[in-house]
Amino acid sequence: MVLPMGLRGYIIKRIVYTFFLIVFVLILNFIIFEILPHNPLQFFAGTGGSRYMTAAKLHQIMHLWGLDQPWPVRFAAYMKNMLTFQFGYNAPSVKSPALVINLILMYLPNTLVLMGISTVLSIIIGVVLGVIAAYKRGGLFDNVAVMGSLLTFALPTFWIGLIFIFIFSINARILPPNGIIDYNMPPWNTIFLLGTHISIPSTTEIISRISHLIMPVTVLTLVSFGGYTLLTRATMMESLTEDYILTAKAKGLKERTIIFKHALKNASLPIITSAAMSFGFLISGALITETVFDYKGIGWLTINSIFGTLNMPALQAIFYVIALCVIFANFISDLLYGVIDPRIKYG
Repeated sequence: MVLPMGLRGYIIKRIVYTFFLIVFVLILNFIIFEILPHNPLQFFAGTGGSRYMTAAKLHQIMHLWGLDQPWPVRFAAYMKNMLTFQFGYNAPSVKSPALVINLILMYLPNTLVLMGISTVLSIIIGVVLGVIAAYKRGGLFDNVAVMGSLLTFALPTFWIGLIFIFIFSINARILPPNGIIDYNMPPWNTIFLLGTHISIPSTTEIISRISHLIMPVTVLTLVSFGGYTLLTRATMMESLTEDYILTAKAKGLKERTIIFKHALKNASLPIITSAAMSFGFLISGALITETVFDYKGIGWLTINSIFGTLNMPALQAIFYVIALCVIFANFISDLLYGVIDPRIKYG
């Protein structure tokens, strides 16, 4: 497929811009952790690690994290770790050092499942409610949708999570209060495929994981769908007053065709931007929700890396990966603009 000259030039410009933006993020990420007033060695040598830290262990930490080197050497090692996606070594509270990438890959699937499901549900529910509210503006449905969106959007996430735990776990006892799976689960089934032993989850484990997902997914959906509802309603109300909508009605087109094929398509650019940013932050996890439900994902890892082990390499890696996802999500959303709205020209 041959790309138009305008689009091709735009993509090249965006790639160059994205490259310099990534370099800027890398430098800023390094500087932030360099100017932190708290030395991680103080944590390991003080109350946070006095029970197991020795002088030899502290020296090992300094060597692994490059704290015994001048900042140009640390910066070179940092750039190599970030660009090769090894991200350096994990917090040395374990017996042997391990790469940060292994730690991230351990928790990333949990976050992708949680955030992926809740984000998709939020977008679908929010857009549908926003379209209907705009079409029935001023009516009972519109008022209820707006008030409900504002209410759930404004309520603290941790409060909603605690209420859910109190109702469905403590009182009703129909859902587990925390974790990602029941303890003491039976071992996975193993199949032999293409010369490799592959472990597959049992039906009991799948049911357990789903039951642990219900409350955090519901909480994240409740606090997120309102933004899409209000945004869709605002953009749709503007589109429904345009002249081409009146022309479509005069032609006798069906209401559903007018709303979804004409009005929603032309009102979708802000929605695409918002959705792209949501998917960009997908990997960041839900800090509060994962903490409340003790759901071990990237958000839980971030909080634990800050207050638990002061794991600087892990935090640098997490912030860098989140920034990358946001940058590329914004890049994809810009390209989608021209596909959805042909009036946009790339120059």
